[in-house]
Amino acid sequence: MASKPMTKAQLVAALAEEMDTDKKGAASALDGIISIITREVSGGGAVTLPGVGKIYCRERPERMVRNPATGEQIKKEADKVVKMTIAKALKDSVND
Repeated sequence: MASKPMTKAQLVAALAEEMDTDKKGAASALDGIISIITREVSGGGAVTLPGVGKIYCRERPERMVRNPATGEQIKKEADKVVKMTIAKALKDSVND
């Protein structure tokens, strides 16, 4: 069974240790990366994280969906969704 996902505090602590810096600097670096990714993807671009994957925004067309409670067909407007493609290196490291 999988363990719980790493929290932001745990990620900041691990990043600080990896960078050999304090937690404040690591938190600032993480927040900066998140801000850049958010700005780029929300603007319609894509961000590639080497060894991790590519984060991008994709447009979904208008479509018919079903309300699971009533079974009624409803028209859903076109929208955008954030997607991520995982890098082959990460997939291979997981399957080794």
